[in-house]
Amino acid sequence: MEGHGELLAPRHIQNYSEADSLEPHWGYYERVVPCTNDPGSCEYLDQVYGSHDLSILYSGIFWSILLGILLLWTVGRRVWAPARPDGLVPGGISSGKSSITRLASAFSSSIRSSLLPDAARPIFGRTTRLQVLILGILTAYMLAFSFAGFTYEQWITPVKSSPGLYNTRTTLGPFSNRIGVLAYALTPLSVLLSTRESILSLLTGVPYQSFNFLHRWLGYIMFIQASVHTIGWSIVEIKLYQPQPTTAQEWIKETYIVWGVVAMVLLLMLVMLSTPWAIRLTGYEFFRKAHYVLAIVYIGGCWGHWVQLKAFLLPAILIFFLDRGVRLVRTLLTHYQYLPDGSMGFRAAPAALTNFPDVDGDVIRMDFEHPHGTWKIGKQFYLCFAEISIWQSHPFTPLNFPQTRNGTVSHSYIFRAKGGETKKVAELALRKLTVSPKATTPVILTGPYGESIAETLMPEDNVLFVAGGTGITYVLPVLLDIIQKPTIRDRKIQLVWAIRRKADLCWVEQEIVAVNNAARSHGVEVCIYVTREAGSNASSIQEKIEDSEAELSKSCGATSCAAVGPMGTSMSLDIQKLGSKGVDRHPDLKALVTEFVEGTVRGPTKVFGSGPGGMISDLRSIVASCNSGRRVWKGDERFDVSLICDDRLEW
Repeated sequence: MEGHGELLAPRHIQNYSEADSLEPHWGYYERVVPCTNDPGSCEYLDQVYGSHDLSILYSGIFWSILLGILLLWTVGRRVWAPARPDGLVPGGISSGKSSITRLASAFSSSIRSSLLPDAARPIFGRTTRLQVLILGILTAYMLAFSFAGFTYEQWITPVKSSPGLYNTRTTLGPFSNRIGVLAYALTPLSVLLSTRESILSLLTGVPYQSFNFLHRWLGYIMFIQASVHTIGWSIVEIKLYQPQPTTAQEWIKETYIVWGVVAMVLLLMLVMLSTPWAIRLTGYEFFRKAHYVLAIVYIGGCWGHWVQLKAFLLPAILIFFLDRGVRLVRTLLTHYQYLPDGSMGFRAAPAALTNFPDVDGDVIRMDFEHPHGTWKIGKQFYLCFAEISIWQSHPFTPLNFPQTRNGTVSHSYIFRAKGGETKKVAELALRKLTVSPKATTPVILTGPYGESIAETLMPEDNVLFVAGGTGITYVLPVLLDIIQKPTIRDRKIQLVWAIRRKADLCWVEQEIVAVNNAARSHGVEVCIYVTREAGSNASSIQEKIEDSEAELSKSCGATSCAAVGPMGTSMSLDIQKLGSKGVDRHPDLKALVTEFVEGTVRGPTKVFGSGPGGMISDLRSIVASCNSGRRVWKGDERFDVSLICDDRLEW
């Protein structure tokens, strides 16, 4: 009891040595009952303990709502399978769908038309209105319950140790405690939103990278809460409590306050290092590793500051280390293979590198085979290039169709080498290609991660693929999957790919040929848009590009590229040059998407998009404008248009 008294005496004037009994309060120290202090101090203690109990209640309600939503979402996505049309008539009108199915489709279409476009971009970046709405609801809850349940009063109480001096006790102290409790309650959610081995993705099917926005802004909310908590108690201890400066000097030396200061400093560093300018200055890899270390030490600082709320901190720590542990185990299992000497051990995958020179940064294609299970289309792998650094890994989407042959699965990737790790890979490839016609490098895989985008397709869906540059890696596997399945009558499929130069077709030559050979039988329309011609300044790199174009011209005409399939069937690609030398001119996405949607015979449309942020933002607005819940409710499914996109890649 003496320990309790020593800790709380400066704040609550409770004498534990004279207590008849102690009243327990979850997440706080026990209260002395009955209160033996002056009436003002006793009323203040009523406020402190009563508001703290409400803080715990509001935190419990928050987590109950969150867990309830996750439960309903998890059950719903497994119980309610997508409905299939059973009575379609010309013009896209469905006569046989139930009212419930049409209502669900109309509701989804209405939501997309309103919430799919980007929100205020200068503030939130390229983020949909839906994500900002979710953030707004979370912020409103925290804001409302930060002020609820208080009686805003002031008590002037005597200082026992200093006759003639008085403490000013206000609701500021309990209010600061409320803010602190809510910040603790958000800590496990913040960690959940940041994990790669995401429990939330497992339950909801939403890819882990989609939670990054909420994780970042939740961190900002917690920083504001922690700052208000710190400022509030600083005012109380430095200004309102007497005598000064003795009270302030004794308060700042207390162990739990020291840990609170440490936690606040670490949280400030977390916020500062996560800003775009800091990431550009220090590099993404430094940010990522520093973020991990600072985050776990910050949670430790919170534990030292107020251990009574460890029920919020312990899950956060467990989730953090579980995420890292599962990553390590998955990587080890993926690479635990037979070695050349017949023994078992860790073995990296030898990847063949192909370099495509480009004045805007070389494009590298990487191909290898590895004995492990297939992945679902749309998922990505984190690749570590062991020859460069074992401490860095980057996410890449395989561009090939996942298929097991002779116990191994092929992987193919392309990426543009602009800087950092990818630039080092390009330099490594060039060094090796100068001494040998083949260049290989060991690669360590972790994954797969993300969503399964091909599973979202229904047989009646029309499909439009829109890709910019290396973004073709995201959409191409879905198209390769479609052409391996039976043809569906009246289904419309189109690929729109914008590339800077005609020679860029060589990145995925085999895959494009396969798509082109199946174009007639599956009704696939392939449209290639060349947005820029080569610059006027000749260089060694430029000469290589021109050589590549010359080779390509043997089979490519001015506007079409002949592709000969295994059976000798000749097809042609629709290649349109839009730009001029050094000047980009992109295709009119609004016209392309609108024309596609209005040209469908029946069924809804799914648009798969991948490319630079500007292209994805345009697609969101365009797809949103194509949706009409009123028309879908009337049975015209053409106006039920959804977007599946990936904006991690460069145009």
